[in-house]
Amino acid sequence: MKEKKELALSGVLTSAPDMIISRAMRYLNTFFLFLTLMLFFFTVSCDNSADREIPQTGTSKGEASPAYGDILVEGSIGDASNLIPILSSDSTSHSISGFIFNGLVKYDKNLNLVGDLAESWDISPDGLVITFHLRKGVTWHDGEPFTAEDVLFTYRITVDPKTPTAYAGDFLKVIKAEVPDPYTFRVTYEKPFAPALSSWGAAVLPRHLLEGENIASSSLGRHPIGTGPYMFKEWITGQKIVLVANPNYFEGRPYIDGYIMRIIPDMATMFLELRARGIDQMNLTPLQYTRQTEKTIFKKNYNKFKYLSFSYTYLGYNMENPLFADKRVRQAISYAINKEEIIDGILLGLGQEATGPYTPGTWAYNPDVKRYPYNTKKALDLLAQAGWRDTDGDGILDRNGKPFNFEIITNQGNEVRAKCAEIIQRRLADIGLSVKIRIIEWAAFINEFINKKRFDATILGWTVTMDPDIYDVWHSSKTKPGELNFVSFRNQEIDELLERGRSTFDQEERKTCYYRIQEILAEEQPYTFLYVPDALPIVSARFHGIEPAPIGIGHNVIEWYVPKDQQRYQITQ
Repeated sequence: MKEKKELALSGVLTSAPDMIISRAMRYLNTFFLFLTLMLFFFTVSCDNSADREIPQTGTSKGEASPAYGDILVEGSIGDASNLIPILSSDSTSHSISGFIFNGLVKYDKNLNLVGDLAESWDISPDGLVITFHLRKGVTWHDGEPFTAEDVLFTYRITVDPKTPTAYAGDFLKVIKAEVPDPYTFRVTYEKPFAPALSSWGAAVLPRHLLEGENIASSSLGRHPIGTGPYMFKEWITGQKIVLVANPNYFEGRPYIDGYIMRIIPDMATMFLELRARGIDQMNLTPLQYTRQTEKTIFKKNYNKFKYLSFSYTYLGYNMENPLFADKRVRQAISYAINKEEIIDGILLGLGQEATGPYTPGTWAYNPDVKRYPYNTKKALDLLAQAGWRDTDGDGILDRNGKPFNFEIITNQGNEVRAKCAEIIQRRLADIGLSVKIRIIEWAAFINEFINKKRFDATILGWTVTMDPDIYDVWHSSKTKPGELNFVSFRNQEIDELLERGRSTFDQEERKTCYYRIQEILAEEQPYTFLYVPDALPIVSARFHGIEPAPIGIGHNVIEWYVPKDQQRYQITQ
């Protein structure tokens, strides 16, 4: 699947999105194990003809030849919210949208920007003008031709103040957008903008279906039409989303006939479905990866993968809550949390300590920021400096007669986060803070609590983008309800550094900006950065052509296939 620039709240892994963010966060619910097979029969037709050259990559000597057919069923703990990409910030919605829509550019398996709907592009010597040369012959799923007018329309509706999107910022840097001809799109920037090219990986929307419509109430939010490798078929809220292969996809028809995302809000139930072969793919918990899938039934029927994810998990504080206004309080909480205990005890070693908003090994990652090793004495000293002491001997710190108690919320179905919350609750009790835990169904969690800032603290995750620009998450202008800086963190120096970092093409200058941003965040602790998890996908062994790469395993999903003699399901009329 294509890798986009959008951030997404990770609902499951995290990842990949949590707003993101994860690329591993997709998956859907069922209540009757014995009705599993009923999900796989649809009233659609499918052309199984071999109409493209067999790729030579992703197969090994002795493997069966690629064949068309079968259905890939994936499990997700969270449902989608809206399948128009600019209107959603959760990773499930973006995961599904990634099969349906294309951008002008995308990241390849080695994290290089390559063409998608754009065949090529030219950049002016000063970096201010990008001219995209678009593919010809591409059609929307309803048969209408794709042209540069669609790109221009998408740009205009994204920057329209009436559009409720968190992703307008990058495109507001454009001072002129034009269509010299039906297959050329040109944008001009007033100043250098480092993420300019990658920002055009955002999904292009169909002008002929959305022009003149209120995008927020458009039927495309639940019945999208794109140019991507899969076409929308069905969405039953809380149960499943069904896609079918696009026979006219410009990169070649996918081998797999259909894709089903099943919503299964509980990871234990999802794992039972995996064992019963009711789903083909899911993202495993550390316990499932290290122990529960070591049995013969799994080794015979599934392939497991492991790699450091492009995501991190954190405890975020609502900075509008007076409890967290003093940075010494936030620092104290960070000292009171034993990250090694979480990584060793919950992740079973399948992850690394997070120290900021970048993952280790990326060029923007600063390895030398202030860290918060487990230290209860330091935590208590900082709380005392901030005026918090146990004046009545009840074991709970208080100030001005008010006890220090608050609630941590996280999303339903993610047992790793739930266990993290429990460990954090115990550790904070050790220093006299009273914590309640609340687990909330994903859609309500995002729409009613996170987007409306109705929380004290939250455990969540971000899927991070390939470009280190984090303007949308950390700039003080992005703190309105529904935007991505939902913890309401404001810092003038960070604002200036974010603007500077995206206004130069010099990587060393950008690195200086992002290193300093990490230093400030490490000092201010608007998040307690917890860990960077390993991605732990598992896929049925009947799927061939999977090619692990630096970007993960989903980059070549249109080349995944099931040999004819191993196919289980078919799409019938």
